[in-house]
Amino acid sequence: MPSRSSGAMKTIRDFSEARRAARPIVMLTAYDALMARLVVQAGADAILVGDSVAMVAHGLPSTVEATLEMMVLHTAAVRRGAGACLIVADMPFGSYRKGRHAAADAAGALIQAGANAVKLEGVDGHEEVIPHLVSGGIPVMGHLGLLPQSVNLLGGYRMQGVSPVAAAKIEADARRLEQLGAFAVVLECVPAGLAGAVTRAIDIPTIGIGAGPETSGQILVLTDVLGLDDRFRPRFARRYLDGHAAVLTALHAYVEDVRTVRFPEAQCDPASA
Repeated sequence: MPSRSSGAMKTIRDFSEARRAARPIVMLTAYDALMARLVVQAGADAILVGDSVAMVAHGLPSTVEATLEMMVLHTAAVRRGAGACLIVADMPFGSYRKGRHAAADAAGALIQAGANAVKLEGVDGHEEVIPHLVSGGIPVMGHLGLLPQSVNLLGGYRMQGVSPVAAAKIEADARRLEQLGAFAVVLECVPAGLAGAVTRAIDIPTIGIGAGPETSGQILVLTDVLGLDDRFRPRFARRYLDGHAAVLTALHAYVEDVRTVRFPEAQCDPASA
């Protein structure tokens, strides 16, 4: 299949231009160079190096275990595979709650590793961090609704913004993020009607994940799209491939071929070639 990498976004201005043109923004996560290259070839607009890497690639129980060192390592790998495609990197748990200067150091490390922007969860308690980063030349994407880094506080992974009070809080926080200088906002696991209301209420793009079709764009975790993990199936994700079965079939075939001496094939003598 031919590459469609020419459609990839290069700067955050492309986000606002897509919103003005009512062109849905397509984002996927990636954690390594190979998958980043495939995502770009598929024509996605931008890549998120999500702190979900802690769970997907490192087998840890939650995103809380992601460290700055881990995020820097994977951001650098993704950059090597993504070419000029725009990359957003998650700020790991706690990295932006230690004050403006510590947050700037952490965000700066991610930018130096290859990110074009960083993403922060929530807004309460770190309002001063966002304008500080933006004024220092670091674009910031917000994240509202289900906040995986706050899963211990939320009591699990569940739909957010269901009650009128909670919905009003999310919409107000989206307005605050815009005012503080965020260039876009991820809305995770909120009712579709609320996501649509938030999208209409602010002048920056919204990126939905489990938030219905009325956002400015969508993002999914790459392994969910490929169906690689048979133990984890988010209700909002659509599997476009049964990757678990496909990979397992190929590996079983290799194991069987080695054990039955069907691989490797007999090779001719190089001296007689």
